[in-house]
Amino acid sequence: MVHRCAWADNDPLMRAYHDEEWGVPEHDSRALWEKLMLDGFQAGLSWITILRKRDAFRAAFKGFDPKRVARFTEKDVERLLQDAGIVRSRAKILATIGGARAYLDMQAAGEDFSEFVWSMAGGKPIRATGPVPTKTALSEQLSVELKKRGFKFVGPVIVYAWLQATGVVNDHAPDCFRRDAA
Repeated sequence: MVHRCAWADNDPLMRAYHDEEWGVPEHDSRALWEKLMLDGFQAGLSWITILRKRDAFRAAFKGFDPKRVARFTEKDVERLLQDAGIVRSRAKILATIGGARAYLDMQAAGEDFSEFVWSMAGGKPIRATGPVPTKTALSEQLSVELKKRGFKFVGPVIVYAWLQATGVVNDHAPDCFRRDAA
C-alpha cells in the first residue's frame, strides 16, 4: 500500500497533484510565478477548487505568460470577471496583473525570480520536521520582500503554502512515499 500525505488521499485529482507535482523542487522562474499567482487565487478557498480550475486559469491568463498578462487592460479585467471557469475576484485578478508587472520589473532589474526565491531559502529544499506550520520566519520574510516588489496576495500563509507546493520546503509526511523522493 502506498502511503501519502493524508490531505491527498480523498480525491483522484489531489492524489495526482500530490504524487506528481506538490513538493517537487521548481526552479523555473515563470512556473514559480504561475504557482504563486494560483496560490493567491486560493486565498479563502480550498486548493481543490483552484486545481479543478487550473486549465481555465491558464487559458484566461494566456498561459501565465508574464509579458502578456502585464499588458492586460480594464477590458481584460472585465472579460475575466465574466469567466465562470476561474475565480472571479477583481482584487485577485488585479493582483495577478500587478504580479506580472512586478515579475517583469524584477527581471528588468537583473533579479531572476527563481534565484531570488531559492537564495532566500539557502539554495536547496528545506526539510521540515515536526508539526506542519501555517507560516514560518522564511515565509514571513519572503512575504515582506514580495510586497516590497509590488506583489499582492502574498501574505506569509499563502507564501508558505507556495513554498510547500514548489518544493522549497519539503513538508511531506514522514511516512509519505514522496518524502525522500521530493
